[in-house]
Formats: sequence, C-alpha cells, structure tokens
Amino acid sequence: MMQAAVYDYLKQHPELAHFVRFNPAWYRYLTREPHRIRELEKVSKEFYGKTFSQQIDKVGSHVQMVNMLINFADAMKD
Repeated sequence: MMQAAVYDYLKQHPELAHFVRFNPAWYRYLTREPHRIRELEKVSKEFYGKTFSQQIDKVGSHVQMVNMLINFADAMKD
C-alpha cells in the first residue's frame, strides 16, 4: 500500500497522479520506494514535454511556423 504522504502528494499534483495512472509501474515503484517521487517528477516532465529543452524546441517550431506564414503571405501579395 502506498504511503499516505506519497498519496497526498499525488492528490496535490493531479498531473503526476494522471501520469501514474497511465504508467502503473510507477505505482509499484512509489509503493516500494517512496523516495523516488523526485524521479517521477522528472520522468513526468519529459513525458508531458515540459523540460527546458522541449519548451525551447516548441518555441522554435512556433517561430518557424510564423515565419513560413509570413513568407506565404508575402508570396500571395506578388
């Protein structure tokens, strides 16, 4: 059974609880080794695309798309 502190932490962070629901191995990990909660946060961030490098890539993709739309609009004027 999961420790009450870990369970409460997951209740306070619904995104982590959602991740655990879709990755049941983490339920087992946290039940046996509750100290792995920080590792869960890191893996969850990677899964949801919230790491710094993933955010930078996302911004870069948006900039590239805007640039393409501007070029398209300029081509339509001519």
